Amino acid sequence: MSTDRLRAETLAAIAAAASPDALEAVRVAAMGKQGQITQLLKTLGGMSPVERAVSGPAFNGLREAVAGALAVRKAALDEAALNAKLAAEQQDMTLPVALPPTGSIHPVSQVMDELAEIFADLGFAVADGPEIEDDWHNFTALNIPESHPARAMHDTFYIAQSPADKKLVLRTHTSPVQIRTMISQAPPIRIIAPGRVYRSDSDATHTPMFHQIEGLVIDKGITLAHLRWTLETFIKAFFEVDDVALRFRPSYFPFTEPSVEVDVGYSSKTGKPAGAGQVDKWLEVLGSGMVHPRVIAACGLDPDEWQGFAFGTGVDRLAMLKYGLTDLRAFFDGDIKWLKHHGFSAFDLPSISAGATP
Repeated sequence: MSTDRLRAETLAAIAAAASPDALEAVRVAAMGKQGQITQLLKTLGGMSPVERAVSGPAFNGLREAVAGALAVRKAALDEAALNAKLAAEQQDMTLPVALPPTGSIHPVSQVMDELAEIFADLGFAVADGPEIEDDWHNFTALNIPESHPARAMHDTFYIAQSPADKKLVLRTHTSPVQIRTMISQAPPIRIIAPGRVYRSDSDATHTPMFHQIEGLVIDKGITLAHLRWTLETFIKAFFEVDDVALRFRPSYFPFTEPSVEVDVGYSSKTGKPAGAGQVDKWLEVLGSGMVHPRVIAACGLDPDEWQGFAFGTGVDRLAMLKYGLTDLRAFFDGDIKWLKHHGFSAFDLPSISAGATP
């Protein structure tokens, strides 16, 4: 077969190749080890110098032409295959993008932030203290006698091998922070003390470790009226209601006198705190009272000159009330699914629509 005819037939076969596999078959037939062009090139070794001078350029020109045509056709087939693949894998760019896994703010942390924001509007500072307390700060300075049930082993976690003259406990409330503040800071005092506390109790509404926030005001001329206004303003801001009915019931706490339990009026229709005329049920939310003169005196202050009020509530309970959670134990189970459902975005501000107005 003449060189020109072989060139024409091979280039035609290359142009007609409809797939990479068909093109590869043409390449092997022409340029493979047993290909026609390869066989022609092998004949150059047996030719005379004169014949080689004539046939050599023709054979090499044929090889270069075929190789160039193969490269062009391969590029065209590859581009066509890519375009077909892109057409088949089209995506709707208007669909929302799948976000990578992100963390969540625990409901307790969220409520802690909300409470801090509300009381900051009312001029309260945040105070902190150790979670391992001595007996004096946790009980004695708060006018809790030796015979009080709270000191019993079944109610309090005592630290083993603590000094006999300075029993150590896991604090049962954040009230020791109030004692430490009154000792270290001259009045007037206006603080909140949020943090973890520990009691030997466990059921659907109690856990051995939970969160509490307490408030303390020490100043001159403080009365129960100041306490009521503070709590009413706090409840309105936290539950985001314009009006709220509060009920103060006489109670007993060793560290306050008089002591009162505070109930919030609820509407069964809305499930939220309500004002007068809309209340058909009551829910206890916190304990409070005027700071006992013995507590003030234990901190080195004159109870005839300084008065104050204190209050305390469970942060976990507030979270359950506001966000409709039913089992306190779920707060501490570490269930990722639960946290994703009930948690809050780290980019959201505390969900207080209107801060407290002092």
